[in-house]
Amino acid sequence: MSLIPNAKLTDAGNPSKPTGEAGADMLRYMNEEHSDLTQWALDLFAYNKNDRILDIGCGGGATLRCLYERIPDSHLTGIDYSEVAVNLSKELNADIIASGRMEIISGSVADLPFADGSFDKIITVESFYFWPDPVESLKEVRRVLSKGGVFLLVSEIYERADLTPHSRENIAKYHMNVPGIEEFREIFRLAGFSETVIHTKDGEYWIAVEGQEHLCLRCLPY
Repeated sequence: MSLIPNAKLTDAGNPSKPTGEAGADMLRYMNEEHSDLTQWALDLFAYNKNDRILDIGCGGGATLRCLYERIPDSHLTGIDYSEVAVNLSKELNADIIASGRMEIISGSVADLPFADGSFDKIITVESFYFWPDPVESLKEVRRVLSKGGVFLLVSEIYERADLTPHSRENIAKYHMNVPGIEEFREIFRLAGFSETVIHTKDGEYWIAVEGQEHLCLRCLPY
């Protein structure tokens, strides 16, 4: 498996922050390329009616659309710091936005423009590679996650001994942050998540890191 299956398109599109028409073309390609990864990850969520769900680094908008198709009674929010990504996500999901079930905004994971506990579920697909200060960014994610909520970090690759030389070259080339399993556990612990569950898929390099924010039973009213 190649980490960057279309290097020419990726180079032109700037994967860390897509810009211009090349960035839009790259995001459309990624919508298709990451479809199987996204569906696998979404199977890990237990959905509830009227869930409030945030997609961080929503890219070309495909994950948001998949979420709506699975749980049309939810309210979905997408955020990306690339204006190209925001515009493309809005274009792909125009009908859902018009229904009032989705909004897509510009912003950074480093300073999420939401109140504490705003979301029941949060997901990010193929964006963690480029997050600034992973622990501080994860603290910000945890801040906007409700008690009892779940955050799912999804990547098609993680640090492991059998990564190909080509994959390692691309990790260095694009300055990607690619932790291993134990490093993921540690940064989620430092960010304050109550529990971390690691999911991987046989035959793939895929990983989904599930950070849980447990309810405080002593805080519940009687």
